[in-house]
Amino acid sequence: MNWLLVACGGALGAMSRYGLGLYISQPSHIFPWATWWINIIGCLCAGIFFALSQSFPTLQQEARLLLMVGVLGGFTTFSSFGLETFLLLKQGQWPLALTYALSSLFIGVIALAIGYALFQLLFSVRT
Repeated sequence: MNWLLVACGGALGAMSRYGLGLYISQPSHIFPWATWWINIIGCLCAGIFFALSQSFPTLQQEARLLLMVGVLGGFTTFSSFGLETFLLLKQGQWPLALTYALSSLFIGVIALAIGYALFQLLFSVRT
């Protein structure tokens, strides 16, 4: 059953990534905005789900497999991030590659923290 949860979640995440990537993608830009935004949104969602799972321990098992491992694992794009960074470096776009890599890391962690804090704030207001 766990394999099925991860597989179904992964399919939903990958389809969401593909659709959002088509929506965001702008071929005239050299900066890989689609992957950047998808990873930042994925981090925000991870923060929200982590906070949710802290408040509701039952979400730490099957729901975690479905949402975190499956959906967010299929949605976020570390391999695309690595490839796009490499391609920017290969094209001699060192400052852009560095900006992309560092902003993905730092803003991703900040987005995760914001998602966590937002859920904590909203949840504490309702209790």
